[in-house]
Amino acid sequence: MNKNSKTLLRFAGVFGLIGAILGAHMAGSGSYAFRAVHAHILVVGWLTLFGWAVFYKVFQTTETVLTKLHVWSAIIGSVGLTVGMWLYMVKPFNLSEGVTLFIYIGGGVALLVSFLLFFLLTLFIKGEK
Repeated sequence: MNKNSKTLLRFAGVFGLIGAILGAHMAGSGSYAFRAVHAHILVVGWLTLFGWAVFYKVFQTTETVLTKLHVWSAIIGSVGLTVGMWLYMVKPFNLSEGVTLFIYIGGGVALLVSFLLFFLLTLFIKGEK
């Protein structure tokens, strides 16, 4: 397994575990305060990172600056978006709205960049011989 695939797969596993724990917490408590965070953790964190891990395994891409930027913008974006969303919506700490919005929007922008980089990667995949 190549490095990019393994890194993304491990982060997907962490997001999957956190998402499942949040879901169990919501079911047990009867509170759906975390519903948007839970959904984004599973879709962006678990599903998207897992899909990209499979992409790197199936297509056996070489490690380039573009692939490194893609992998780390995906991870930083997934963490930033979901943590920022949690900080902004749930307000577990008394942080200013500016700080929470910066994390939330910054994570979203990093994730958007990772999707753009992924698209660019698909343009450079070599066809079958």
